Amino acid sequence: MATMPTPETSKAAGSSHDRILSSAKQLFASRGYENTSTVAIARLAGTSESQLMKHFGSKEGLLEAIFDDGWANLAAHVGEMDQLTSPRQKLRMLLQLMLAGMDRDPELKQLLLLEGRRIRKEGQMVMITAGFLQFIRVLDGILAQMRAAHELRTDLNIDALRSALMGMFEGLMRDQLLAAKTGFPSRFATADLHQIFDVLVAALAPSRSEGKSQK
Repeated sequence: MATMPTPETSKAAGSSHDRILSSAKQLFASRGYENTSTVAIARLAGTSESQLMKHFGSKEGLLEAIFDDGWANLAAHVGEMDQLTSPRQKLRMLLQLMLAGMDRDPELKQLLLLEGRRIRKEGQMVMITAGFLQFIRVLDGILAQMRAAHELRTDLNIDALRSALMGMFEGLMRDQLLAAKTGFPSRFATADLHQIFDVLVAALAPSRSEGKSQK
């Protein structure tokens, strides 16, 4: 069970914007989004509710800012893939970067996997942030490179493939998280996730006859 943050550990130095962002992430992860009030967030951040509204507009806006910040931190490491020449290797490294980023920030991992695809009371749509769309563009670019390098079957729709990849690995990580938190029957390690990835990528490659026809 997550440990409840305390004012002594949460009121870190920094701007009111950053303190609110940090405190909200802690409380959303430990109590859940719906059970966390803006008053509690402001109190933990050592500031006022009016400052929270000034910076983020609403509790939903605050959650969106947390997600955007998280995806931006993940995207900051994407440049590490430039050293690779194989698009297939880039796809594998993107997965590794995503897993490493989640491990660095367990609170963000919990929020992205458990809160990121839920419809909010404040709106009628699932939250899709600019940071997430940036990550999607990176993935789409790698898949396009794979097709250009004849590493991808020509009959596959790239949009459908991207959705399948994202949905599958979000689901795997979510089940892993639920297993740790609630005893959900998903007894597999990160090494198993990598193995599934390698099997899937191998299945995406064109057949020998198709590969010859593309050259």
